[in-house]
Amino acid sequence: MPIGHTGARDTEDTNAGAGARETEADSSAAVAGLREQTRQQLLDALGGWSGMVVAAIPPVVFVIANSIGGLRQAIIAAVASGVLVALYRLARRQPVQQALMGLFSVAIAAAIAARTGQARGFFLLGIAGSFVYTAVFAVSLIVRRPLVGVIWEFLEPSPLPADRRWYREPILLRAYALASAAATAMFAARAAVQFSLFRDNRTGWLAVTRLAMGYPLYVAVVAFAFWVVRGARRRLASETARSGADGLADGGLGLGQGDEE
Repeated sequence: MPIGHTGARDTEDTNAGAGARETEADSSAAVAGLREQTRQQLLDALGGWSGMVVAAIPPVVFVIANSIGGLRQAIIAAVASGVLVALYRLARRQPVQQALMGLFSVAIAAAIAARTGQARGFFLLGIAGSFVYTAVFAVSLIVRRPLVGVIWEFLEPSPLPADRRWYREPILLRAYALASAAATAMFAARAAVQFSLFRDNRTGWLAVTRLAMGYPLYVAVVAFAFWVVRGARRRLASETARSGADGLADGGLGLGQGDEE
């Protein structure tokens, strides 16, 4: 084969390899960017303790206004407080999406109350959401793909070899299952208690339980999930390092025996 042809082929192979590496790097950067964006959106959705407090204002205003002036005044007051909360969030330069979603949920809840003609209808959207979340988390446990693990591994993948998956690692799977089971129990408890109060038309207690079983329980479940998952990841890293050290020791011993022979 002519030398010129060989050189051209080598150049083409080099260019192809470089192009593949650049494409892989761009793809990795895009995935990392998506992970960071999703992580930031989740953090923004929490809004910190101030976000928790302001999110609780419309339901409380609704219950108080309903007890004083009736359903119509309660709906107007709840929507007005929702608008004020949205403006407050915008003034604090919180994400527009967070402010609009909060206002939208208040508007939908108020619309349901107006449609049903009952004050308890204001809480129906939240109760339905709790049932949906309970079902989603429960199904993820049944199919052995705990939802906490799916989300966590997307945002912060475990340092595993390419041929190993987190759901095939008993340590990780158990930790994610425990965290997902805790989330399932939280949403199921919310749904059961609030639906019971909804059925009995106890609007005041609906507001109380929405506050008491809202962010306090959520923070407790998140703390438990971090404790369980972080511990599992540390144990996995320790076992992986130990396995690697044992492999090196075995390899060194084999090499030494071969030299003696």
